[in-house]
Amino acid sequence: MPDSDTTNTNTDANTTTTTTMTDDADLALVDVTKRYGETTALETLSLEFRPGTFHGLIGPNGSGKTTLFAMLAGLTRPTSGRIERSSATTVGYSFQEPRFYPSLTVRENLEIFRGFADDPPPASWLETLLEELRLEPAADRRADELSGGFRKKLDLGLALIKRPQYLLLDEPLADVDDYSRRRIRAFLDDYCEGDRTVVVSTHNVAAFADALDRLTVVVDGDLRYDGAPEDDVVSQYRSLLE
Repeated sequence: MPDSDTTNTNTDANTTTTTTMTDDADLALVDVTKRYGETTALETLSLEFRPGTFHGLIGPNGSGKTTLFAMLAGLTRPTSGRIERSSATTVGYSFQEPRFYPSLTVRENLEIFRGFADDPPPASWLETLLEELRLEPAADRRADELSGGFRKKLDLGLALIKRPQYLLLDEPLADVDDYSRRRIRAFLDDYCEGDRTVVVSTHNVAAFADALDRLTVVVDGDLRYDGAPEDDVVSQYRSLLE
C-alpha cells in the first residue's frame, strides 16, 4: 500500500522555504549532491523549475533523473545542498514504477487520493482524468488486475488528482499504447498552460521533443545542459552525449 502523500508532497523535512530563488522560480535544487554509499547519483547540481513550462529532464538510464525527482518530491534527502520550495507550491509525482492501492478499483484509488487534498478538486476533475487518460474502460477494475499500460495511466492520474502546480513525470509513456500516448501528450500540453509546470524525466527525448520549452540534460549525475531546446532536440541531445 502506498504512502498517502507519495503523489503530491506539499511540505516535508527536506524542503527549505527561502527567498533565494529567482522571482519566476518556485522550486529549485541548490548545490545538491546525493550519494548512496560510495556511489554518487548527483554531484553539486543546481537547477530551477519555473511556472508555466514544459520542461524535459533528459539523460541516459542511471544518470540520476529519478533521484532528482525523489528529492523534489521530498522522498529522499540530499547528502549535501538543499531543496528550495515556496510554501504554496504543490508537487505531484508519477513514479517510474506505478504505485497505488492494489485491492481498490481505479475509481476508488482516484477518490481516495482526491480525499487526501486539503482543498479537494471538484468531482468533475476525477471524471476528466478518467476520460483524458483513457482510464474509463478500467474504472471499476481492481488496480492489481490492470495491464502495464493501465497501471501507468492510473499512476499518472494519481499524480494529477490534486491538480498540482508542478507535475513530475518519470517515464510517463512507458507501456502505454500509441493512441493513449497521443491523448496523454495533448492533455499534458493543455495542463501546463498558465502557471502549471510539467517536468518529464525520460531517456527517450524524441517522444517529447516538439513540446519542450526547456531542456535539461543530466549525465552521470552532472548537469550537462540547461536552457532552451534547439529546433532539432534529438540531434542536440546526441551532441551533448559525445
